[in-house]
Amino acid sequence: MTNVTEIGPDVFRISTYIPEINLQFAQFLVRDDEPLLFHTGMRALFPTVREAVATLIDPAKLRWVGFSHFEADECGSLNEWQAVASDATAVCSMIGKMVSVDDFAQKNPAKGMVDGETFETGKHRFRFIQTPHVPHCWEAGMLFDETTGVLFCTDLMHQGGDVAPKTSDSDIVDRVREAMIEMQAGPLANYFPYTANTDNEIKRLAALKPKVLATMHGSVFEGDGEKALLDYAEMIREVIGNGIN
Repeated sequence: MTNVTEIGPDVFRISTYIPEINLQFAQFLVRDDEPLLFHTGMRALFPTVREAVATLIDPAKLRWVGFSHFEADECGSLNEWQAVASDATAVCSMIGKMVSVDDFAQKNPAKGMVDGETFETGKHRFRFIQTPHVPHCWEAGMLFDETTGVLFCTDLMHQGGDVAPKTSDSDIVDRVREAMIEMQAGPLANYFPYTANTDNEIKRLAALKPKVLATMHGSVFEGDGEKALLDYAEMIREVIGNGIN
């Protein structure tokens, strides 16, 4: 089942729960003069996500498709979106554009961004934060909506289960810890490659003082995003840091 929830002014979470893997997959639609979708979901989810987007905007008017890194749940249906919306253009890191995205989706060359670069979609102003290997992949990065304080934080704050769309509970990092420990015990272990730079990259995100942490998997966190991310950084170091300082 797919649910649509407003998590900020004209910012909507579209989430589909897949019971076979006990995990939610969320996309985020920013309704503006130039609408932006962050995450496309896998190709198999495209009809469902398109239907949900159609309740918010005309899908043909989609202008930007943002994502963190090159992975099916991040940008798997980029080509399908560009077939529906003729002007839809990927927004990703310059590295992602150069090494993968422009080869994968050739219709509209991606908007490759560098750390700290900004762009506007109308009322919303976004800043790109380059975060190599956080959560994973060389080309990783995140978008921060400076207008609403929403950080589109991809796999950070990953939680399992069919959970509520939003939470302000301070124990969210405990839920994330449980998910990370479970992940480490299964075939997807080490999906977060902890390095000597990981702690600093997460603290850079915390310094943005986000009001909302819009994660792909699990509840969106509303509240003191700086503290939540600092707590997350400490948890990640303990669970998968392997003694790296």
